[in-house]
Amino acid sequence: MALKLNPVTFPSTRSLNITFSPSRHPRSPRTLLVASTSTKEAQKLKKSHGPPKEVHVQVTHSMPPQKLEIFKSLEGWAEDNLLLHLKPVEKCWQPQDFLPEPESDGFYDQVKELRERAKELPDDYFVVLVGDMITEEALPTYQTMLNTLDGVRDETGASLTSWAIWTRAWTAEENRHGDLLNKYLYLSGRVDMKQIEKTIQYLIGSGMDPKTENNPYLGFIYTSFQERATFISHGNTARLAKEHGDMKLAQICGIIAADEKRHETAYTKIVEKLFEIDPDGTVLALADMMRKKISMPAHLMFDGQDDNLFENYSSVAQRIGVYTAKDYADILEFLVGRWKVETLTGLSAEGNRAQEFVCGLPARIRRLEERAAGRAKQPSSPVPFSWIFGRELVL
Repeated sequence: MALKLNPVTFPSTRSLNITFSPSRHPRSPRTLLVASTSTKEAQKLKKSHGPPKEVHVQVTHSMPPQKLEIFKSLEGWAEDNLLLHLKPVEKCWQPQDFLPEPESDGFYDQVKELRERAKELPDDYFVVLVGDMITEEALPTYQTMLNTLDGVRDETGASLTSWAIWTRAWTAEENRHGDLLNKYLYLSGRVDMKQIEKTIQYLIGSGMDPKTENNPYLGFIYTSFQERATFISHGNTARLAKEHGDMKLAQICGIIAADEKRHETAYTKIVEKLFEIDPDGTVLALADMMRKKISMPAHLMFDGQDDNLFENYSSVAQRIGVYTAKDYADILEFLVGRWKVETLTGLSAEGNRAQEFVCGLPARIRRLEERAAGRAKQPSSPVPFSWIFGRELVL
């Protein structure tokens, strides 16, 4: 979204071009050359499907083993306080509730009306809507991330623990978001669906690096932040759709935002409980997460063409007010207040330092943003976006 990350360089994905020369002797120089070439090309292929170059040293399993007991002891609490934020499937909205009805005689007329409304939306709006949709479509990665967290993961794939039930049901609810936006964009005729589909495939293949270290303290702080960020982002795309006269799209984005808000409530409740049980450990985790900065889930986005796609998409989102640096500071300030971080007592010396750092960070972020805005240069050269058939936008 609006956060600036270091540019990511992706490896080339040129097709394989190996010539196998016939040779009678299996140990001939030609055979060895072909084998060597095959190995190199296989390594290139593997690299093209993996994450891009790491930007930091990854840490794994950073939570002390004794802390696992905290999450085991919270199993009953999770059943009583977490699962209630899920909705029964039969009471959930489904994408088809907001789309033209393919079985009806009026289907083509409904699609025509959708496309007419979509004509009024500018290209920069579509770039942000596409970026938001692609972020939602990378859902397999997010479920995987939650299932790396020690003490709360779904150990079997169908575990009946409350933590595992939450993760699967949360994933199922979130899955509707990408489905709905994807189908809307397909019917709109305004975007290059093949380029979008390639971007989704690249992103799921690349994964994500949230720096949560298999640590549920860090993981649930991250998801609390992200659910609020997506609530804000979808809420703003709803507002802009309404301003451009597409009330149906505004309804679509708004209903997705409502889901994100409900999920945000659940994740922030988990962290609130951790502050109650282990205030020192939780404030240290919050400070750690904020020092590393919250990376957006789709920060490894790539379309096969633009190595800086995520950064460029984020710049458009910032410019049209869908997700901004101000929102980042506001989210942190909201969470600090929600978790009553300023009033924590009985902390260790390290915990007190973490508390001071976190509580002062929103104001610091805003000062830095004001300075950056004051130094802002003239608009950059236009950048093409493959999602809108290569049309250019000013960042």
